[in-house]
Amino acid sequence: MSVCKDKVVQFHYNLSDAENSVEETTRGGAPMAYLHGHNNMISGLEAAMDGKEVGDTFSITLEAKDAYGEFLPNCEQRIPVKHLQGAKKWRKGMVGTVHTEQGLRQVTVVKVGKFMVTVDNNHPLAGKTLTFDIEIMGARDATAEEISHGHAHGEGGHQH
Repeated sequence: MSVCKDKVVQFHYNLSDAENSVEETTRGGAPMAYLHGHNNMISGLEAAMDGKEVGDTFSITLEAKDAYGEFLPNCEQRIPVKHLQGAKKWRKGMVGTVHTEQGLRQVTVVKVGKFMVTVDNNHPLAGKTLTFDIEIMGARDATAEEISHGHAHGEGGHQH
């Protein structure tokens, strides 16, 4: 089955930076799942997946603009520490998650106070050239509910 709009695609990946250090991997766990054609994936990776088949393996190197974007200076914000998810005790340099109007967003802790935390809103991988080693594990037609919600459900996707 080909990867195209309204397909739920499952894939394994290794993500490495220009120094070839592995930043992230799904190997050893469940594959990632996403709804193709609904802006649920970084643009350069989704474009590279289009038309691929289940079982395909490939590598793609993306410049920052096609991955997690350029690093933006002065992108810090103070938020209530209770809005930061991912740990009980926060320290400078830790990566957490916050809910925004655009969905979940990863942020990096810059300074921790008793009730407020200063975070850098750049994605932790912003400004980096990244290489993805991909293996497409599965593809299926999305359900009407997944299409109306705009994301994949189930293992590797969004859990309700």
